[in-house]
Amino acid sequence: MRIAVPLAEGKLAMHFGHCAHFALVDVDTSTKKILKREDIAAPPHEPGLLPPWLAERGVNMIIAGGMGQRAHELFTGKGIDVIVGAPAETPEKLVSDYLAGTLMAGENVCDH
Repeated sequence: MRIAVPLAEGKLAMHFGHCAHFALVDVDTSTKKILKREDIAAPPHEPGLLPPWLAERGVNMIIAGGMGQRAHELFTGKGIDVIVGAPAETPEKLVSDYLAGTLMAGENVCDH
């Protein structure tokens, strides 16, 4: 499984579509271990671009702070699960908490 986390200063970016980088974290779901992390530059902000762009990079899930409803629907349409309302933590902490079943997702901080 490959999980994408939008980054701002090394931690989860609260506004998904405006991040400068993504951490792509490969995990083994059977052992619940992180295999590797790769940080990549995000493409220029353009509505509708990120769902196919991340799908092409093998992403199965996104952990986000906030994401608009339309973007959420576009990701789901590409077969990418989305968790919103995650706290501003490091990608490793968020992914480890997700794998352990302890990721605390709160309010979606995006209102569009």
